[in-house]
Amino acid sequence: MKYQRSSSVLRKRNLTIFGAIALVAAVGLGVTAASAHGGRHGRPGHYPRPPVGTESPTATATPTATETPTDSSSAPASDPATPTATETSTAAPDPNDPDGAGPLTAADYIDIRKVGAGTRDARITRTGSSGTFVAQCGKDENHHRNSDNFIVAPGVSNGAHHQHDYVGNLSTDGNSTNESLAAAGTTCRNGDKSTYFWPVIRDITKSGNDVNSPGGGQDGNLGAILDPAFVQLQWRGNAVAKVVAMPEFIRIITGDAKSAVTNFPSANTRAKWSCSGVPGRVTTTQYPLCPRGQLVVRTHDFASCWDGVNTDSANHRTHVVFPDQTTGACPAGTKAIPQLHVTLAYRVAPGRTFAVDTFPQELRKAITDHDDFTNLMPTALMNRVVSCINSGRRC
Repeated sequence: MKYQRSSSVLRKRNLTIFGAIALVAAVGLGVTAASAHGGRHGRPGHYPRPPVGTESPTATATPTATETPTDSSSAPASDPATPTATETSTAAPDPNDPDGAGPLTAADYIDIRKVGAGTRDARITRTGSSGTFVAQCGKDENHHRNSDNFIVAPGVSNGAHHQHDYVGNLSTDGNSTNESLAAAGTTCRNGDKSTYFWPVIRDITKSGNDVNSPGGGQDGNLGAILDPAFVQLQWRGNAVAKVVAMPEFIRIITGDAKSAVTNFPSANTRAKWSCSGVPGRVTTTQYPLCPRGQLVVRTHDFASCWDGVNTDSANHRTHVVFPDQTTGACPAGTKAIPQLHVTLAYRVAPGRTFAVDTFPQELRKAITDHDDFTNLMPTALMNRVVSCINSGRRC
């Protein structure tokens, strides 16, 4: 009996996020503001069910004849498209086209309806922590972007060789230090000066304004950068234990930006691509082609078992590791800390039109998706996050 309640908590937590994304997608299809506004009582993380006409977000969703992978901008909501063989097998852009996909081919994309159900999270037990806290930091509306990464390449300009979107700390670049970050402003509420960043997605059928710039065209990242339609930074608990506060300035990365070629096969691959109407179907190695009106979704789960001492390590991974995938328990000698769960969603044009930025040698592959975080939450805010998670509340 104890697992029935915990499984329900996990399902509701995940469906809440995808319900929110469904509302964003619905707005793009012309759904009225009255049917898609905010959340219950205006609180983050609480959303009504998706409007009629969107696919219910379940792991066992059955595709119908009207769910052709396309885009909300390509057809009106009242004119569902009919699947054809050509809609999922159109020719990839010419690799020699300066506005094209470079090394990408048809094999780098997959109709999401052909993807099986993903792996479920470990069940939350009675001793676990089922609460959540949503950090409200915006969607990078101010276009804070650069091709640096002060965590893995400190002091280096263009150290990432691909563009990042940043939310939170307003000063983040390759020269960032604990001191400079602490002195800067933030896009987050509650005084959270943490920095959250991930590689941008581009429309590879259009020209970008950085075609001649480092991190852009000079590094093989061609196309126009897409703004995310939805960003959620959600802090979660541990399946079998209460969480403790994480230290200030701790650095955590997830995914492997070099997993396609340099480090292939990589044990650190964490890419998760899906579509807003079918969250149970997740692809790691290919980009999803979504049904009409649905958004492309990226999900990033961070490690959450801290060694209790260090805020960083030589490989930026061993000081914080992942819990056991089956039980959710942290390894001996580590402590459970709040787990960052990032959800990003994008409106993309129909077909094989988008790709994530990568290192030049990683060939724009979906498997390289990754995310970075450094904690600069005030102590009082971190304590509030821990309290919400450990008490089972949604904050």
